[in-house]
Amino acid sequence: MMDKKEKKFLTVAPFECAWRKDLKFREAGRGCVAFEAFAHNDVTLVFRENVGSQHNHYKRDNSPHYTVILGSHRNRRLKIEVDGNTVVDVEGVGLCCSSAFQSYWISICDGLISIGKGRYPFQNLVFQWLDSNPNCSVRYVGLSSWDKHVGYRNVSVLPLTHNHISLWKHVDCNEYICEEDGEEELDDEQTVYEKWGIENFLESWELSDVLFIVGTEESPVPAHKTILVASGNFPLSSSEDVIQLKGVTYPVLHALLQYIYTGRTQIPEPQLGSLRALGLQFEVIPLVKQCEEAMERLKLNKKLFDFGKSVELSYQCIRPHCCTAFPFGVPVNILRLKQLYLTSRYSDVNIHIEGHGLIAQSHKIILSLWSLPFAKMFTNGMSETIASEVFLRDISPEAFKGLLEFMYSGELNLEATIDSGALLLQLFLLADQFGVTLLHQECCKTLLEYLSKDSVCPILQVVSSIPSCKLIEETCEMNFSMHFDYCTTASIDFVLLDETTFSNIIQHPDLTVTSEEKVLNAILMWGVKAKELYGWEVVDEMIIYSTPELLFGDRLQTVHDLLSFVRFLLLPLALLEKLEKSNISRNISTFNNLVKEAINCIKHGLAGPENEHNLRIQHRRSSYKELQYIRDGDSNGVLYFAGTSYGKHQWVNPVLAKRITITASSPPSRFTDPKALVSRTYQGTSFAGPQIIDGHNCTWWMVDISADHQLICNYYTLRQDGSRTYMRYWKFQGSLDGKTWTNLRVHENDQTICKPGQFASWPVTGPNALLPYRFFRVVLTGPTTDASNPWNFCICLLELYGYFH
Repeated sequence: MMDKKEKKFLTVAPFECAWRKDLKFREAGRGCVAFEAFAHNDVTLVFRENVGSQHNHYKRDNSPHYTVILGSHRNRRLKIEVDGNTVVDVEGVGLCCSSAFQSYWISICDGLISIGKGRYPFQNLVFQWLDSNPNCSVRYVGLSSWDKHVGYRNVSVLPLTHNHISLWKHVDCNEYICEEDGEEELDDEQTVYEKWGIENFLESWELSDVLFIVGTEESPVPAHKTILVASGNFPLSSSEDVIQLKGVTYPVLHALLQYIYTGRTQIPEPQLGSLRALGLQFEVIPLVKQCEEAMERLKLNKKLFDFGKSVELSYQCIRPHCCTAFPFGVPVNILRLKQLYLTSRYSDVNIHIEGHGLIAQSHKIILSLWSLPFAKMFTNGMSETIASEVFLRDISPEAFKGLLEFMYSGELNLEATIDSGALLLQLFLLADQFGVTLLHQECCKTLLEYLSKDSVCPILQVVSSIPSCKLIEETCEMNFSMHFDYCTTASIDFVLLDETTFSNIIQHPDLTVTSEEKVLNAILMWGVKAKELYGWEVVDEMIIYSTPELLFGDRLQTVHDLLSFVRFLLLPLALLEKLEKSNISRNISTFNNLVKEAINCIKHGLAGPENEHNLRIQHRRSSYKELQYIRDGDSNGVLYFAGTSYGKHQWVNPVLAKRITITASSPPSRFTDPKALVSRTYQGTSFAGPQIIDGHNCTWWMVDISADHQLICNYYTLRQDGSRTYMRYWKFQGSLDGKTWTNLRVHENDQTICKPGQFASWPVTGPNALLPYRFFRVVLTGPTTDASNPWNFCICLLELYGYFH
């Protein structure tokens, strides 16, 4: 379902700036760029209204722009410039890392520039600055550097969601600096799920399965075996549920448990030694080390502490994420925790899935730490509170096992989930269902990183109804819109999209399409919930035997509304006149009115330059280049275009330039020369000989236009060589992989070519003409007129036309 992401990264040389077409805010003045950078210093991002120069430093660009420099002054400062003038210069904020790639995000919203660290945009804010005279036109993002090479990877531009509102709450007047890098929480935006964590179970009787009996008064203090075993070496067994600590006072035990459950604690200086001894007894090594360090500092300088003053101890988390949820921020040994999961030691709940039986033996405390719904299930008096069995339904066992693996490790198994895109999506939904916020964020980030035009439609079908998936939904809608041709022809899945999602795509400002006819076809196919790919002509025939109400059902009103977004004025007059006489026009008044209006405007010249502000006559962007057939032997075809390095240089035979590859069914020879087929030089003798496959003759010429390109072919040209051998039966085919072939045009007793050296061209029509392909071939399906060599395919030129991507 998903394309694997290459592990390549972009290196920007000093004083240069790289601009990519996809690094563009959807809305001018508003957007967020998330990226990873590897640099000694001066990670520099430039935000401009238009794309700037690549080979000159950004400071030479005179147009209005913002510049953000992370790690300026040899990785000591953060700078922000407006039109080349420094407006912010602060020390020690947002610094670079020269030992590994580090994640950052920068958002701009109406002049509010927000900078943060970490993989998750709008979290871990480290700096803000508000421009009193904001530039609301910046849109393009450039990646630059100063005096060192900078490596960038995983760069993506995201639309602003409701999350950006939370950024404004930090702005008093001009700027905000986070006191502790990466620790600031967006309290107003956090849900109760995000605030839930292990500290909620500190000395709680809920789900506890072990008691400490402390002091001479023998006070009971509850705890949880799973947490204790993962944090140290406590004397526990499956049957033992009491630990006697008569020589330990409650404040010392409380400090130990507080450190284990929250990652931080404080204790009066005189009791520091007792806490160290207790930590040593139970082998809570991080706490022991911190006690020893504090005691050593006290010895060196007793003035650091007032006698009796509390000493604060905090676990130094070395994991890559900084999060309040378990297990990050607490001294838990993840390997021990994983071992508890694998062995089911101390497990107290058996999880069954309907139709799959028992799938896991787990620990209620671990499930409850991550998931508030599970915590409520186990603590609010439901049947699961007492019972040790949980029965779930309508859940994928593989996805739930992935959820459990995450709960016991805090990490998403990227290799397993990316290999199965469906599993990643199921895991994403499961995380949303059970409120596992960090996993939800990880899946969201991964889905966006590995989003492709093949995966966008299935993802949209799932996430469009989930409020927490708004960012993914908006990004998918934009991706679909920018690959509209592919997404509405490569499969028919788009007809399953709901009304709101499909309407958003049709009205999207970034809709990219080769012709308005494609937009019309997509709307009609969606309206009738088509089960196969076809154009408006098929719907036109269907409506003869039906009515719009029966044909479109509950989608009829939406079809009426969406037809107004088809730019009929851009359709050829001949096609409009066909549409005017169609059954669709006779039965759907909205369609008839729009077609007649377009015809009237074209005939009376009402679509001229004076109306260019009207969106309905503005051409949409196209990701495909139209290479249109003009006449036989012209220079407008795809193969000629490849020979010019796609319009950059003088023509060179594209086979010699290795822009395309041509192969024949027979081995190369002086009469079977692949490069001659695109040489544009007339050949007296040029043929592909037969190859025996499964006992049958098979003769063909095949073109591979390269892995980086695709073509929606609507015309092709052949030229007969100098022989008097004429073909009558053949097929023109397309393929995406060179193995599975689709017929684009079938020739049966076609006598068009009947002279040596003759050109002939044919249009490619029908549903298959709407699909993009990488490989094309012409295949003999019957003998030629040559009695001596009836299976020789004699042509000296092949050319293709259509929409090239």
